[in-house]
Amino acid sequence: MWLALFGASNVQPDVQTPGWKAAASRRRAALVAIVLASTVIAASLLFHTQAANGMHPVLHFIQLAIFVVLFGWVTAGFVTAMMGFWVQSHPDPHALPFVALDPRTLDRDARTAVIMPICNEPVAAVFAGLRATCESLAASGAAALFDVYVLSDTCDPDLRAQELAAWSELQAQLGDRSRIYYRLRQRRTRRKAGNVADFCRRWGRNYRYMVVLDADSVMSGESIATLVGMMEANPQAGIIQTAPRVCGVQTLHARAQQFAGRVAGRLFTAGMQFWQLGESHYWGHNAIIRVEPFMQHCALDLLPGRGGLSGEILSHDFVEAALMRRAGYHTWLTTDLEGSYEQQPSNLMEELQRDRRWCQGNLMNFRLITEPGFQAVHRAMLFTGAMSYVSAPLWLCFLLTSLGLHLLEQHAPALMFPWLGLSSTLGLLWTLTLTMLFLPRVLAVVAIMKHGEQAAYGGSAALIKSALFEAGLSALQAPIRMVAHTLFVIGALTGLNLEWKSPSREAQSVQWRDALRRFMPVMAIVAAALLAIFLFQRNAVWWLLPVGLPLLLAVPITVFTSESRWGLSLRRNHWLLTPEERSTPYVLVRAWA
Repeated sequence: MWLALFGASNVQPDVQTPGWKAAASRRRAALVAIVLASTVIAASLLFHTQAANGMHPVLHFIQLAIFVVLFGWVTAGFVTAMMGFWVQSHPDPHALPFVALDPRTLDRDARTAVIMPICNEPVAAVFAGLRATCESLAASGAAALFDVYVLSDTCDPDLRAQELAAWSELQAQLGDRSRIYYRLRQRRTRRKAGNVADFCRRWGRNYRYMVVLDADSVMSGESIATLVGMMEANPQAGIIQTAPRVCGVQTLHARAQQFAGRVAGRLFTAGMQFWQLGESHYWGHNAIIRVEPFMQHCALDLLPGRGGLSGEILSHDFVEAALMRRAGYHTWLTTDLEGSYEQQPSNLMEELQRDRRWCQGNLMNFRLITEPGFQAVHRAMLFTGAMSYVSAPLWLCFLLTSLGLHLLEQHAPALMFPWLGLSSTLGLLWTLTLTMLFLPRVLAVVAIMKHGEQAAYGGSAALIKSALFEAGLSALQAPIRMVAHTLFVIGALTGLNLEWKSPSREAQSVQWRDALRRFMPVMAIVAAALLAIFLFQRNAVWWLLPVGLPLLLAVPITVFTSESRWGLSLRRNHWLLTPEERSTPYVLVRAWA
């Protein structure tokens, strides 16, 4: 609706229906059918139990409605993971073909810009990673095709001076092996999307492709050259997104997230690739873009209106992928390409700071779900992007509604926790939900061991104990994330100011006073609520402890997991090991040097 006013001109649909389209339609239909059937059956079981016990129809209706949405959401993630498990052992004939090539054979006209937008970043870390990428490009034999641009929106004068000095030093180090340009944008509008758009207006016509990096990105020259080769082999490809691996983290929190992404995360990524195919995600970095259609069709305007969900589009990447596909070009996710890396927020507070921005951006994108010309799969991505944060207040509402019913209808069994006398029907629903939440983690470990890759994770025993440890830590942090995301959704919908700040790229411990200042209001509310429920009906307190206790311990959990010493100690003892820690790629060795 809004973007129809810009970025829709000269739309060029596919010359013919691509071969993968029919397979994608069948897979998506199967996904939707399984989700709908499972949700209908589960909702019927819950409704039957409510009818037998219910005396408060309004509360029961609210509980059932929220349950339908959440169960469907959990089922969709579960089925996606199952698709990923399947494709791990059965190569997908419809996936984008992987092109292994000699970089020196690339067309000399396939000029490519490697661009790194930055804004008030730690200079030493940024330029160390960029140096490693440039050195690897030079070693690939295809350096003549590439120009590298550092696109700075930094407003701090001291950091700007450091960036200029680092750029000059990098030029001197690389000499004529690489061409590196530095641009300081004077009119800093629309953040990263505006920075990239400004580059395209000034220099985009000089290049056939551009590889977009984040400030914490590191890519090998071979991976970048391979992306160019894949674009050359697929003229209808508009975006090819790699699946970057988290590397170079030290704190306990970041290493747990790194392990989760490397083990269970790859199942979900492979599953998304399986049903999205040529209408995939774009995550805004570690990806290659065909410049001409991007310039013609992916311009972004402001969202009209007032409040927190209007103005500049924050999560621009999902929208740009949808616009590229609307123009007739394909957007691909490739999970097989080695040599694409990124970092992770070092602690829970930094992660939540990042999530606040992502939450508002995804809720803004939901306004575009009816945009003319968008493919159904990209509408689904806009929905799931919003749902990934809206699910938090839904879980909280479901919990409070179930608690209210338990207090009002004391003869009725509790829905959430099986040790409180569940009926057989509710026990089945509980078991089914837990299975869908945790079985992907089990199958991820099975997939690794099935392919004989466990040695890269420290061996079978180390892999299993690390998976159990990460699952336990994730369960402890889940209530904290639920409450934080709920507050973010409320903030976005009410138009409260958003603090725009990049998460720390380096290991950073959280101080006790900072954690107390952040979490004390929530802890006080939870403590007061538990005390009130204890005075009213003490048995119900046990019902809430799995959620309430982690919230009461939010401060020590956050501080403890932010410590590098614990993360490094676990690493020395082969806990949470990843293949990149076991055998570090040379480009990362150079980046960390």
